[in-house]
Amino acid sequence: MLDIKTFVQGLDNRQRIQVWRPGTCAEDARCVIYWMQRAQRGRENHALNTAIILGNALNLPVVTAFVVTDYPQANLRHYTFMLEGLAVTAQHVKERGTPLAMRQGEPASEIKQLAQNLQAAAVVSDMCELRAPRQWRKDLQQQLEIPFICVDSDTVVPMWCIPQQEYAARTIRPKIQRLQPVFLQPQLDIKSKYPLTEPPCDPGESENPLNYLHSLQIDRSVKAPDHIHGGYSEGQKNVQRLLKERLHAYADQRNNPELVGTSELSAYLHFGQISAQQLAWDVEQYTPEETGSAHIDITGGKAAYLEELIIRRELAINFAYYNPHYDSLAGAPEWGRKTLNKHANDPREWIYSQEEFEQARTHDELWNAAQREMVVTGRMHGYMRMYWAKKILEWSETPEQAFNISVYLNDKYELDGRDANGYVGISWAIGGLHDRPWRERPIFGLIRYMGASGMKRKMDTQYYISKYGQHPLIKVR
Repeated sequence: MLDIKTFVQGLDNRQRIQVWRPGTCAEDARCVIYWMQRAQRGRENHALNTAIILGNALNLPVVTAFVVTDYPQANLRHYTFMLEGLAVTAQHVKERGTPLAMRQGEPASEIKQLAQNLQAAAVVSDMCELRAPRQWRKDLQQQLEIPFICVDSDTVVPMWCIPQQEYAARTIRPKIQRLQPVFLQPQLDIKSKYPLTEPPCDPGESENPLNYLHSLQIDRSVKAPDHIHGGYSEGQKNVQRLLKERLHAYADQRNNPELVGTSELSAYLHFGQISAQQLAWDVEQYTPEETGSAHIDITGGKAAYLEELIIRRELAINFAYYNPHYDSLAGAPEWGRKTLNKHANDPREWIYSQEEFEQARTHDELWNAAQREMVVTGRMHGYMRMYWAKKILEWSETPEQAFNISVYLNDKYELDGRDANGYVGISWAIGGLHDRPWRERPIFGLIRYMGASGMKRKMDTQYYISKYGQHPLIKVR
């Protein structure tokens, strides 16, 4: 009999693992279950590797399980992208001998039932910092009678290695950089000694996950854009494009909305379809091929991208992990809430309803273009997101209303909505999170201001308006 705590202590990646339910693995067990939910990939996945190592130690195969559930604020756009990705994942886990069984319903109940039916020795899960997924794991913790562990598979430095909510990038950066050499390593896929060709149960719709679209009770008004598809393979294409075409100019072009200078990987990271750790390793290790006598310096691009991918992204995860109010104004710093409250009754020249914002019916064509970009394409350039959220604050009746409208629109239309990065971006723009007080002005108080004149100095606003303002370039399917 194997004690799960003893097993974890012997692992090289033990700092990534939390034991949610201790105990010993039964000798008559038939398999180990890997409950995949956050890390939706069959490769470069710490949680899946951990399940395989446990299975090998117990002389048991591993069954991968995924539960399709009605997630808050997710709609047809998000589910299409996710299920496209799971079709690729199903093939990858099958190739690794850890085949996928899909279920639909309440995650904890479905995993508990599957564990009982398969006589599982233990359940290994990935981890998520957000409220609903954490509650699923807490529910399963209460319902299981076998060992249960969670593995952080989607950060470079595991979220619990930073023991408190950090104030800003400057406070978390040295802590991450001190730990980074330990965790920033290439991810190798562990081989199962007891591979399965098929799960020993009903596989659900693992052969065609998109079939679940027919039974989900979701908003179907937000269609999936034609230009982007989910999955590990599609994500890796974007990784290669970043490395070979964009990394050299990333530091200069990432904040320019009319250029295509960002990685466009946020949706793949949000759904766990690619590994943040492996991506960081690939960027850090990348050396461009020499072309004749030309030398391409990518040092600045590497540093800028790794700052975004590791420091800024994990600062956002840190906030959501430790602050239960991460998706409301109540989670903003005290100074931000105080200054907004002081100016809450300041007169507004323009006030719009949620519907007017959603339909891009404001007086500001630059803001309207940003909203249309998001509605049509499923993404908005990060620099425009800052301007977009700050103007919602300026044109809403109250700061709380502005925050709620921003979250509603972001979560509904962004492919990477319902994500710590999005909530932190809104809280930065509206509540001063991870920022400092600036010069006091009406409505904003001490919150950093952004105006149309400043945007004109930094970018070609007319080009951006012509691109997204009236004639969307991408059709919605």
